[in-house]
Amino acid sequence: MHGIGRPARQLEPGENERWVTVEQFDRILDAIEERADVHLTFDDGNESDVEIALPRLVERGLTAEFFPLAGRLGQRGYLDRDALRDLARAGMEIGSHGWEPRDWRRLDDRHARRELTDAPKLLGDLCGRPVQRYSLPFGAYDRRVLARLRQAGATRVYTSDGGETSRDGWLQPRTELSHDLDQDWLDGILAGGRRRGRWVRRLFRRSDG
Repeated sequence: MHGIGRPARQLEPGENERWVTVEQFDRILDAIEERADVHLTFDDGNESDVEIALPRLVERGLTAEFFPLAGRLGQRGYLDRDALRDLARAGMEIGSHGWEPRDWRRLDDRHARRELTDAPKLLGDLCGRPVQRYSLPFGAYDRRVLARLRQAGATRVYTSDGGETSRDGWLQPRTELSHDLDQDWLDGILAGGRRRGRWVRRLFRRSDG
């Protein structure tokens, strides 16, 4: 899932497959409202994070983690700086998805600093607290990427590997949501988490970056 509702910008090829309707999002929230073992994360920083997701989360007393692209702030269809601050003020966790959608396995040292150091610093300065959690663009990583993240001070790193995860794990797999999710899919995913009370299931909006 890449966004919620009617897109406010031209979508990139294939991006619509990760964009859900407002009705689907409401169904997700209804399903997880009483589930302390399920946590939502949002990638990219689309403006629907604030316009659609945030009020619904607040209404239900839920929190989530948001991972905007620092270089897209203020662009059409993305969060601006005030919207980022709104998320933080509402008690949402802010992490970093980097500066632009780039495969972190292919970064030289200069671009690695921009993606892994400059991006979270900008986001932290804007929201008024350190940003130390990361969501991997494309879900791509190797040992070098993980070593760079540790050096950058990452306290948690989210992948798109799917499956269950430890509550305290540094590397956190997530289960992708897509445009064709239905109640049967949700029931199946959540049943797995319920059977394994010590595991947390992370549901996230997959992005192309």
